[in-house]
Amino acid sequence: MAITRSRRHLLAGSTALALASIVTIAPATAAEADDEAGEHGRTIIVIGQTEGYVATNSVTATKTDTPLRDVPQTIQVVTREQLDDQAQHSIADVLRYVPGATVGQGEGNRDQITLRGQNSSADFFLDGVRDDVQYYRSLYNIERVEVLKGPYAMIFGRGGGGGIINRVQKTPQGEVLFARAQASANSLGAYDVSADLNLPVSGAAALRLNGFYEHLGSHRDHVEGERFAFNPYLAVELADDWQLGLSYEYVDDDRVPDRGVPSVECAGAGCIRAPLANHRDTFFGIPGINRTGLKAHIGKARLDGQLSNSLKWSSTVLYGDYDKYYTNVFPNGAVRLSDNAVELDGYRDDTERTNFIAQSNLVWDLELGGLNNKLLLGAEFGDQDTANARNVAAAKGRVDVNALAFAVFAFPFVTNSRNTVSNVRFFSAYVQDQISIGEHLDLVGGLRFDNFEIKGTNLRTAFDFARTDEKWSPRVGLIFKPTAQLNLYASYSRSFLPRSGDQFISLDATTQNLAPEKFTNYELGAKLDVKPGLALTAALFQLDRTNTTTPDPTNPTVTILAGKTRTRGAELGIAGKVTSRWQVSGGYTWQDGHLDGAKTIRTAQVPRHQFALWNRYDFNRTAGLGLGVVHQSSQWAALHNPGVSSATRLPGFTRVDAALFIQASDRVELQVNVENLLDEEYFADAHNNNNISVGAPINARFTASVKF
Repeated sequence: MAITRSRRHLLAGSTALALASIVTIAPATAAEADDEAGEHGRTIIVIGQTEGYVATNSVTATKTDTPLRDVPQTIQVVTREQLDDQAQHSIADVLRYVPGATVGQGEGNRDQITLRGQNSSADFFLDGVRDDVQYYRSLYNIERVEVLKGPYAMIFGRGGGGGIINRVQKTPQGEVLFARAQASANSLGAYDVSADLNLPVSGAAALRLNGFYEHLGSHRDHVEGERFAFNPYLAVELADDWQLGLSYEYVDDDRVPDRGVPSVECAGAGCIRAPLANHRDTFFGIPGINRTGLKAHIGKARLDGQLSNSLKWSSTVLYGDYDKYYTNVFPNGAVRLSDNAVELDGYRDDTERTNFIAQSNLVWDLELGGLNNKLLLGAEFGDQDTANARNVAAAKGRVDVNALAFAVFAFPFVTNSRNTVSNVRFFSAYVQDQISIGEHLDLVGGLRFDNFEIKGTNLRTAFDFARTDEKWSPRVGLIFKPTAQLNLYASYSRSFLPRSGDQFISLDATTQNLAPEKFTNYELGAKLDVKPGLALTAALFQLDRTNTTTPDPTNPTVTILAGKTRTRGAELGIAGKVTSRWQVSGGYTWQDGHLDGAKTIRTAQVPRHQFALWNRYDFNRTAGLGLGVVHQSSQWAALHNPGVSSATRLPGFTRVDAALFIQASDRVELQVNVENLLDEEYFADAHNNNNISVGAPINARFTASVKF
């Protein structure tokens, strides 16, 4: 028999383990009342269920309650159980086991991802609402992480060219009191504590409190920090079939940003550089100067209601206030062969952002022409104010990589290079229909209209910039169901990205006249339920990005036109229970990203091959073992044009992870996770050709969880 996880006891309702983005409180049926009498009581019913490592449905991909197998695009879900089993603490941890996704360094101060060859620091969502500020997102209050691949503008609006990351928040449960406390520490000096409390307020209301503190440790010299956050979430049943959810989160993050190691010069035109070796622990910043901090207040309100037996309505309002700075000293070039020295540069960047986003959806189940339809009508409004300033160092410095001497570097950062304020307002309206054409054929079609308006001022030059884009984003998918277990699909989708970029600070006299970038995705796929609780997926895709720009490989601060890029790929995925004792999650992705018409010009951070597989095997009720393998082939750190400049290639690597699970008692769980079991020396990710992250050596994390 498999281990009985205490979390499963805590989350009342044995199959409704995931708490997803629509929060409702509903009376239990008579059968449910019998099952949940006593200890569990009446639970909060949510949309988006999982069982172990496999997810069965979601509201995110279509904004309707839809089985994942009926969504005609690739979706990978990392459930709370898998997050805990792998002791994952960050988005980067999650994506290591999601083939087809690569993690960017993000200059050591933010989450940054590449999905299907498209790099982004803004394609993040919280319960389906835009969460586009640059910061590190924690997982302490998250029930699952959904990775949706391919353009999703029809559902999410601008961006999302290669896909999006959606975090699904933990929500309250009714009529059940439970608490869980957890503490962990690893061999690199990091430790954390967290708590999760569910408190019934009355028969129609419940409060969920989550909080955590984390001390950050690293194998890298001088790299440390701390962060904490707390999140009270109240759910109230206002009347029959009407529910209100109110959430507030405070986040405080203070850490040392680490830009990794530089590359090393090589001889000859067009030669390939490699990352600096034998400096796994060397910090190429300045202690006391490299620092980043964030303080964020994020409030969210959601109202859901049943207007009739066939008509549902929901609205969400999110307000966020973010105050962030980061000061970076970093390698500004390759290590010279002549004197073994590298140039250092630096700057301080300050950002203030407020986001106000309101979203409303109406879902109507109806029959038209003898066909069952699920019709979605929605609208979204956003108002985002941004102020960003950057001061650069007065002069650059050069240091010997084997005898770092920071005194040559000039301080403070007194030269202002950017001072911009901007306001973005957007309005979107969309319609989608999911049509069942008999038992074996479904059609999903949708169209979204976006009005995106940006106005701002470059305070350094007194240049006022403005641009308005109005774009239509379609999606259509055909799903064929030859058997009850197998779905085959074909889909087409399109998205766009305005010239203001991810963070609304890049418009100038030239770029404000350029049309938005466009993403077009074609996909064929299959989704197979091998048996209840075990799912296989497969997909072939082609993603074209037109009118695109990219950082100049020789000067990453300058943006250049790159024309059209194309990413082609094939993906395989598996999730669920192979046997009652053995769970798996993982997959394989092959990708080919290049400039269209010039295949030798390769896109950045797109490894040709990625493989990841995590296994958990329970020997009995008290002991289990985890084993994971991550393989990634070599990738270019930046756009590689062999005829123009030297580029840096990150070598491929294979990493092995392991875990031991002990159920000490009904209330206590103990766990040990070992990362990089074979102590592989590897380079995990990059920001450009000369800022390359070094993978951590073998390290262990010890975790204890107690339920009350």
